[in-house]
Amino acid sequence: MAESGRTRRIVAGVDGSAASRRALAWAVRQAHLTGAVVDAVHAWELPVTFDMAPVFVHPDQLEKEAEKVLVTSVSEVCGEHPSATVRARVVRGHPAAVLIRAARGADALVVGSRGHGGFVGALLGSVSQHCVQHAPCPVVVVREAGT
Repeated sequence: MAESGRTRRIVAGVDGSAASRRALAWAVRQAHLTGAVVDAVHAWELPVTFDMAPVFVHPDQLEKEAEKVLVTSVSEVCGEHPSATVRARVVRGHPAAVLIRAARGADALVVGSRGHGGFVGALLGSVSQHCVQHAPCPVVVVREAGT
């Protein structure tokens, strides 16, 4: 999977949902087994109605909330494999686009799926579906328990 002398890298999309925590847990277990590094990535963007909102929320506050979600998810998941290297980063942008960019040069992209999104998204969520169709590396989709 990795070229000789190159560190393996697994990108995991994290949004705080149960499905994304399961995806991060899968990535951390895989990294533990293979010696890979996990890049846990949380993407955030301004809501579509951001400029129409009656209460203004500063983008810095949204980014801080995103960081909190990511740090909480990573700390909850990494306890089982403390030897795994996990690099956490928050990136502003649409989740699917951010994950596709983050996956360049990666050995795998791991995403969770809640299965929302109508007929096309019946099996995969819209972000996970976009990642499966456009990622530059293999994609692992981890479903939420019971779905």
